[in-house]
Amino acid sequence: MNWFVTGTSRGIGLELVKQLLERGDSVAATTRSAQRLQEALRDTDTTRLLALEVDLTDEKQVGEAVQSTHDRFGGIDVVVNNAGYGLLAAVEEVSDAEARQMFDVQVFGVGNVLRAVLPGLRATGSGHIVNVSSILGLTTFAGWGLYCAAKFALEGLTGSLADEVAGFGIKVNLVELGYTRTDFLRAHSLALPATTIAGYEAIREMTEAHLAMPGTQLGDPVKVATAIIRVVEDGDAPLHQVLGSDSYGLAQARVQALTADLEAGRALALTTDIAEVDS
Repeated sequence: MNWFVTGTSRGIGLELVKQLLERGDSVAATTRSAQRLQEALRDTDTTRLLALEVDLTDEKQVGEAVQSTHDRFGGIDVVVNNAGYGLLAAVEEVSDAEARQMFDVQVFGVGNVLRAVLPGLRATGSGHIVNVSSILGLTTFAGWGLYCAAKFALEGLTGSLADEVAGFGIKVNLVELGYTRTDFLRAHSLALPATTIAGYEAIREMTEAHLAMPGTQLGDPVKVATAIIRVVEDGDAPLHQVLGSDSYGLAQARVQALTADLEAGRALALTTDIAEVDS
């Protein structure tokens, strides 16, 4: 199979590329540094790798990368939108520029990829799209507001996409990760607000706790990458495929809390319909 994977220079994206190449698949891997990717793969046969330096927020660059993939491999079978980063800040502390950058990468960048790949997938009447989300696309934590907003947007976009392209023979899945043992929470991968506001000390404490977390997360990136491949190979995973026992537990808690909210608001909800007029 021919894969197009974004965000591949470290973490889950890198592990996914390694496993795909070891299987003998062809991989177009987008990254901000092709050199860093090649160095990370120095012990792997990269004969079937196309390393592409791409700014996913640049629609033209994304389109050229997809065309290069078609030219090299003859087409694309699977797309994995994996690129992203974290931002730890109170909603009030996030600047307009920081918010727009978050959405540019995690939502509009995905949109650029989808617009570039879907014509080819529709033409073949097949294909598979996997959008890598997070448990924070299903629930919320203080200090993660903008990241949650971006992942919630990705979840909504992906659900609609799945309905839109099913008739073309294209499968779509979300994978919602829990805490995974990657560099995601290290200082060089995690954005912090340019300006902090007094009174949000609890968020500063939470931030310090997360910066100290690397190496202790439950999730195994090797197993996560294997699970993503299985989602594609099996073809019968649910739209929302949570990965990690922590992700599963938090998702269950969210479902229970949402159900409780619905029931608590039921009486008022039923008062807003237009009243039937007696004839």
